[in-house]
Amino acid sequence: MLALDTIDQASPWHAGERVLQDQAGVAERMQELGRRVLRDHLIDQHRAFYPQLPFIVLGTVDDEGDAWATIRAANPGFLQSPDPHTLNVRLDRERGDPADAGMGDGAAIGMLGIELHTRRRNRLNGTVHRSGPLGFDVDVGQSYGNCPKYIQLRDFHFVRDPSTGPVTEPTTLAALDAGARQMIASADTFFVATYAEFENGQRQADVSHRGGKPGFVRIGDDGVLTIPDFAGNLFFNTLGNILANGKAGLVFADFDTGDLLQLSGDAHVVVDTPEVAAFEGAERLWRFTPRRIIRRPDALPLRWASHDEGQSPSLRMTGCWDEAESRLNASKA
Repeated sequence: MLALDTIDQASPWHAGERVLQDQAGVAERMQELGRRVLRDHLIDQHRAFYPQLPFIVLGTVDDEGDAWATIRAANPGFLQSPDPHTLNVRLDRERGDPADAGMGDGAAIGMLGIELHTRRRNRLNGTVHRSGPLGFDVDVGQSYGNCPKYIQLRDFHFVRDPSTGPVTEPTTLAALDAGARQMIASADTFFVATYAEFENGQRQADVSHRGGKPGFVRIGDDGVLTIPDFAGNLFFNTLGNILANGKAGLVFADFDTGDLLQLSGDAHVVVDTPEVAAFEGAERLWRFTPRRIIRRPDALPLRWASHDEGQSPSLRMTGCWDEAESRLNASKA
């Protein structure tokens, strides 16, 4: 793991991000780009974007230092920006959501506003300011747009009043069971929360989208997940955080049922392995070992329907693990 000094005002990136940018040969270019695109406020376009969203993806850190990713839904308008430095989040506490433990006053939080039906997305990180159970404000630390790569087009609709919670209680799993494995193996989308922790105790949380063809997440017999990292914006927020502290939280959604599968555990980045070359489109890999697993049936009041031609065009040059393993076996023959 990397020891992170206090946030370097001379650089928009922390040490974990810079290591990966340097390995990719883009460190100098990213210094200049980061100063332009990482803002300490929301621009008007993004201030107008958040209020139209029916859900928000959140990344938090609980009292044990474990990262959690979650999806919370409400009627559009539950997110408002009263000024460029603040995002107001009108969500009640959710006792069944393990990520809720990291939403207390003063906590670091990562947020991803994403429209699956348009592929628009905006990320921000900041600090929670809470005076009661009915929502909180986020003091914006960094805000920036993301490209539409790897997002599958889906239309949404509500199946119940979002203020009405699910009937079924969450279940804690000791390990990935058959249902969890099937949910992961068939997924073309998930979200990942990570964070950086600095020597002065300050945290910077992040949550990000990951997309691929169904089968792009491999589940080992030991329950370890292996995920390809495709060409992206070269920020390396997620992998830089993993390099810094090795913690991650994943959430998989069943878009047909509203079920959520939330996992928190340990992660590491893998660069030097034949699997990278064998997996079409992969520039590196990362592995995730879940330590805590929560299944939440019908957690979301939303359902999504995929577009007939909704697969991201960016996925045409990417593969899946069945193809990668065939290439690896052929190279050994």
